[in-house]
Amino acid sequence: MSATIAPATNPTTASPISLSASELAQILFTSRLQASGRPSTTQVRAAIDERLAECGDDCATCLASVAQEAGDHPEAYAARMRWALDSVSRAYSSCMAAA
Repeated sequence: MSATIAPATNPTTASPISLSASELAQILFTSRLQASGRPSTTQVRAAIDERLAECGDDCATCLASVAQEAGDHPEAYAARMRWALDSVSRAYSSCMAAA
């Protein structure tokens, strides 16, 4: 899932639509959204938007949080990242198909 959804004009300050599926999943990974809540695609997109805004729209800041979370909770990292990747794939499927 490394296809870029749309070309980014600035790789560190970007809207979710300009980020790759991998970057979106990493942002979702650090959000408050939980897989157990079985979130809708709308909730997934909103969580990504919210988390990106919390990082000052700086993608690099959000992505750095993934390493911290993985270090703090290594036992949960793989399962949560799989969930994040699957959720992004569903939430942005129409954008990814067009890319």
